[in-house]
Amino acid sequence: MAAKLSPEAIKETRIAGGKRQAAAVKGLNRDKAYSIEEAVKLVKDRAKAKFDETIEVAMNLGVDPKHADQLVRGVCNLPNGSGRTARVAVFARGAKAEEAKAAGADVVGAEDLVEQVSKGTINFDRCIATPDMMGLVGRLGKVLGPRGLMPNPRVGTVTMDVTNAVKGAKGGSVEFRVEKAGIVHAGVGKASFSEGALAENIKAFVDAVVKAKPPGAKGTYVKKVSVSSTMGPGVKIDSASLGGGQVLA
Repeated sequence: MAAKLSPEAIKETRIAGGKRQAAAVKGLNRDKAYSIEEAVKLVKDRAKAKFDETIEVAMNLGVDPKHADQLVRGVCNLPNGSGRTARVAVFARGAKAEEAKAAGADVVGAEDLVEQVSKGTINFDRCIATPDMMGLVGRLGKVLGPRGLMPNPRVGTVTMDVTNAVKGAKGGSVEFRVEKAGIVHAGVGKASFSEGALAENIKAFVDAVVKAKPPGAKGTYVKKVSVSSTMGPGVKIDSASLGGGQVLA
């Protein structure tokens, strides 16, 4: 028979959010900022779910997205991939359509694909278009926009370099866009990745967000960086360990 918990222990467990959450936060100082190496180890050690949890980075930025000159948006090519293979659609004609297919695009089309999407059939995770197709694709703004799928030249999804765009979208690139609260986040790998691979991906993502600093951002741009797994607690990262001296605490 299992030992009975004391009232104090029961209260402590409930406050911590249950036994699993209590175990996850044990030994973790939620107020401390750890080095990137320590933070990754802490997160990996606490990724105990039965599936391969996604490792996510969240950055609190000193911007107000309501102002056009403070929007933060871009794409980051993760050096060790994201751990997932996205289904990619390409709006293109002729030779570029054939190039997209050869590069591994899952869905390729022109007017036929526009019609399919306009009816609500969206069986892809990323979307790319050649510049000449944007007149047609622009009509799909109300369908693709809310899903974050609208092709945009700023993140490299409106391009004539279809091959590299498709390969990046299917493997190691992640798009990011600041949310209303000034937070940018993205999945940068899986719990099964090595600590070194995750650290490299995190540094690459933070660097990409720093380089995307908008002209209207004043004062401290990056206020806080944290990393977590799908089911685990967030761990703050000491900005000094991210290298380059680009991130301000």
